[in-house]
Amino acid sequence: MFITFLTNLRSGGVPVSLREYLTLMEALKADLAGRQVEDFYYLARACLVKDEANLDKFDRIFGQTFNGLDLGSAIEAEDLPEDWLRKLAEKHLSEEEKARIEALGGFEKLMETLKERLKEQKDRHQGGNKWIGTAGTSPFGAYGYNPEGVRIGQDESRHRRAVKVWDKRTFKDLDDTVELGTRNIKVALKRLRRFARQGAAEELDLDDTIRATAHRGLLDIKMRPERRNAVKVLLFFDIGGSMDDHIRVCEELFSAARTEFKVMEYFYFHNCPYEFVWKNNARRHSERMSTFDVLNKYGSDYKLIFVGDASMSPYEIAYAGGSAEHWNEEPGAAWIQRLTAHYQKSVWLNPVAERHWSYTHSIQMIQTLMEGRHYPLTLEGLDAAMKDLVR
Repeated sequence: MFITFLTNLRSGGVPVSLREYLTLMEALKADLAGRQVEDFYYLARACLVKDEANLDKFDRIFGQTFNGLDLGSAIEAEDLPEDWLRKLAEKHLSEEEKARIEALGGFEKLMETLKERLKEQKDRHQGGNKWIGTAGTSPFGAYGYNPEGVRIGQDESRHRRAVKVWDKRTFKDLDDTVELGTRNIKVALKRLRRFARQGAAEELDLDDTIRATAHRGLLDIKMRPERRNAVKVLLFFDIGGSMDDHIRVCEELFSAARTEFKVMEYFYFHNCPYEFVWKNNARRHSERMSTFDVLNKYGSDYKLIFVGDASMSPYEIAYAGGSAEHWNEEPGAAWIQRLTAHYQKSVWLNPVAERHWSYTHSIQMIQTLMEGRHYPLTLEGLDAAMKDLVR
């Protein structure tokens, strides 16, 4: 059973090493699971999951692996105490509830009956006391009542009588394929770190103080600059038009980036960067800034991040005069190439779902211009982009 669990985790995209699996086996041998299914779940998660982005995958695979198994045969195969695995699949029950379950055939009978019903039932059922459905008194289904049951397809508990529940997925929003929230963005941005001690000496250097004091025979306090993230970032945000649909995620990215990076500058453009950018998202003509000034002011050691849906007329990228808002002397492609040549570490983050990219010609053009450094604005995509920037 546990080997199957390990195999399912690996095939489901959760990286689990043999050492981590053996750690779980040692913990079970030491009886750290507390003889409860919830305790086993938390123990297995602590031993096997290293990245919170994999928590939702772990939940789903845990449920699929241990739901409806023949626990009796599993006990013999793994040579574990019978009462330990029996309690893995039971909630805390009162004596009265236990008596009712035993009267109906016990937990094994409940699981066996569930598997038989799943084989026999061919369509949806509502009401009644036998089939898997809703609003009835069958032990299986949702929104009904039975003194013992298996909850299937129900958002939350009603009578708190289910002895088996795998529908709850607390960590769904941490899946690395979902859209980002500020907290998850901060987690991904942490990959883009290079610590250095710069600036005024304001922090006590304990090791150097001890060394200097021992050498002189008198207290000799040594200070040092605070350790900070030395990475410098330039953010170029596409705003207006189709980007209005992605305002929330861009705001979250901006908020997280300001927290993570001490040295960060940001600018706005529309659809494609041209000879001017803006510091204010109102993009007033009188407040624009020359892109050449940006190139001259900010050195090549900055990491350049474009954020935009890359959804525009192909003429805006490929032709002079193709801009939707003004007559551009050079095509957008020339400015993208100029920027990416100066800032050798650059990526493009796209809030459009990756499955839709092939339907928009301009997105494919941007992918080519960025030489593949074009990532979806998901936790997984942002994580890959940060790895690209630190290579």
